[in-house]
Amino acid sequence: MRRALRIFAVAAIGALVVALGFLAMLVFPASPKPANGLHFAGFIPLPKQGGVVSILDYLTVDGSRLYVTSVTSGDVYEVPLSNGALPAPGMVKVVPGAGEAHGVAVDPASGLAFVTRSKANHVDVFDPSSRRTMKSIAIAEDGDGAIFDPIHKLVYAVNGDPGIATLIDPVSQTSVGTIALGGKPEFAAFDPQTDLIYQNLEDKDAVAAVDVGRRAVVGRWSLGPCEAPTGVALDTAHRRLFAVCSKNALLVVMDLASHRIVASLPIGGGPDSVAYDAVLGRIYATGKSGVLSVIQQDRPDAYRILDTVKLHFGAHTLAIDPATHRVYAAYASLFTPPRLAVFDAVR
Repeated sequence: MRRALRIFAVAAIGALVVALGFLAMLVFPASPKPANGLHFAGFIPLPKQGGVVSILDYLTVDGSRLYVTSVTSGDVYEVPLSNGALPAPGMVKVVPGAGEAHGVAVDPASGLAFVTRSKANHVDVFDPSSRRTMKSIAIAEDGDGAIFDPIHKLVYAVNGDPGIATLIDPVSQTSVGTIALGGKPEFAAFDPQTDLIYQNLEDKDAVAAVDVGRRAVVGRWSLGPCEAPTGVALDTAHRRLFAVCSKNALLVVMDLASHRIVASLPIGGGPDSVAYDAVLGRIYATGKSGVLSVIQQDRPDAYRILDTVKLHFGAHTLAIDPATHRVYAAYASLFTPPRLAVFDAVR
């Protein structure tokens, strides 16, 4: 009996040590190790707005600003961008709001920003200069990603569970219609060559081509072998679409002319977002497992893994600053303030 108790005690202590080690890693994330294509430039701490856990969502680069949304606090963080020293904590500003914050789209004409808020079921309009919320626009439930359509000059915001896109006129600051997408939308990307929006449909393992002017889906193609596509990015010069697949941890490449999958590569688990640097020919993807995959495009149909960088559990979204080629990845946090990991591209 005593031997059994000793074995149980040793096992319990071992489990406690492992749990404390995992907890320590969540609370105090280590700096990423050196990589071939990336140099770790440091962390940008974001203001902590209360609560034990902080979960960040979409990252949106707009000129000299990076917007980072928080699901847990509802805040939108406004981070100044540069190619030099990282901003000090006091330089990061906060746009508060009610409801989980998700996608941000900016109207270039007025400079106003629009952020989707699930739970509250509205889109907030705010002035980035004053960080003052000017109006709330009611939308359907489960508001998620948002982009700006520069041709039709509308904010395109998706609603996940209803399977629709809501169109918002930034001038009147009103909803001017919806588009039935035929599936649950995730990330979307605007194609300046065709004026179409390519919209991933997570529950259909497909991508849809959306014509905002016609208020209709004008094409839909399978992304197989991709399961549950989330993030999407475009190489407009070579007419390639990149989608990451959350269920089977793949990046797939589609030829937009033939609508065929021309390449697929294994990446980190639970991938959520993907970004493409057209100048360097690099694709970056990250997901819930906290692995940043760096993929080099050698030719339009030839790709190779350049780096697999361990970040932090829950670091599932990223963005590229096209002016500096800097990569920003959002970390979740436990007890401590949330943060962004910043990388400079090694050429």
